[in-house]
Amino acid sequence: MHNQIQYRDILDNLYDGLYFVDRERRITYWNKAAEQLTGYVAREIIGSRCADNILVHVDRTGKNLCQTECPLAQTLQDGARREAEVFLHHKDGYRVPVRVRISPLCDDTGSIIGAVELFSDNSHVHSLQERLRELEYFALVDTLTRVVNRRALEMYLHQQLEEIKRYGFYAGLLFWDIDDFKHINDTYGHQVGDKVLRMVAQTLSSNIRPFDICGRWGGEEFMCILRNVDGCGIVELGNRLRMLVEQSFMDLKQASVKVTISAGATQLSALDTLATALHRADMLLYESKRKGKNRITADCCTEQQSGTVVTT
Repeated sequence: MHNQIQYRDILDNLYDGLYFVDRERRITYWNKAAEQLTGYVAREIIGSRCADNILVHVDRTGKNLCQTECPLAQTLQDGARREAEVFLHHKDGYRVPVRVRISPLCDDTGSIIGAVELFSDNSHVHSLQERLRELEYFALVDTLTRVVNRRALEMYLHQQLEEIKRYGFYAGLLFWDIDDFKHINDTYGHQVGDKVLRMVAQTLSSNIRPFDICGRWGGEEFMCILRNVDGCGIVELGNRLRMLVEQSFMDLKQASVKVTISAGATQLSALDTLATALHRADMLLYESKRKGKNRITADCCTEQQSGTVVTT
């Protein structure tokens, strides 16, 4: 009994999230780090199956792995250890990129009786938190969504344009707007609307690269400034973010709330000013709305991509 308590204490103090499942994929243990990374406390999870609308892992294409190609379910079948990069569903609705490592649990005879999954945050959250602490001093953080605000975005965009002029770097701009956001406010109220804004902000900021910038431009508009990326790379990164927002959701008592986002995507050039870059991105965003929403319209890539309207 003493050893069991010691082991539980060790597992609860791991930096990575960890949980055990039985042969039916029912969760039998959920450590403290798993609570912090997902927002779900153990009492909400123990006894549930991992596919019961909890973590709802999706891959980079948006495929629901819990219903199709779940690495954990495969390990329960063949006993092989596995690693994968997936996007889990946080209790607050947004998507978190994690690296999962799965191992089988066997009895004394070697029969598989369950599995253990260890998962670690892959979103550079700690560097983002440090950046936020620095920016707060200069009042550059949006208080509602906890991402950088318009003032900070204008500062970063101006800095990026100067670097392009001096060094010829590649960079891009994604200008986002939540589709039909007024309908969310009218249907569920502004409190839920605020939660949706936070959900979208966290999904975007958690899934950009560590050297990119994501912030709230105002209202339901967001912006991503992407560094060291060419035209088609901008569209590819944008589509991944768009898909992850589409796959995010919040469970309310009366409904499950989901939204989509549309964007204008443009490559920045040495001839750009703040005004020209913003105007171009805004016009491309308008085109995405006009063509049906939940898509990206780009002026910087000649390749057609899923969910994307390309203009030339």
